[in-house]
Amino acid sequence: MAVPKKKRSKARGRTSRSINMRLATPAKSVCPRCGTVKKPHIVCANCGWYKGRVAYSVK
Repeated sequence: MAVPKKKRSKARGRTSRSINMRLATPAKSVCPRCGTVKKPHIVCANCGWYKGRVAYSVK
């Protein structure tokens, strides 16, 4: 069997393994009222609407 000539540091080993631990990009949806991009299941920060009603007034 092949044996490595030198020890691999913890930083180098963990860096090569970290590619599998990347976070996925957060999901995005479009507000049906104003058309801005927002996170799903969250009140729209631009117009204040959620599920077809006013959640809070934005001024």
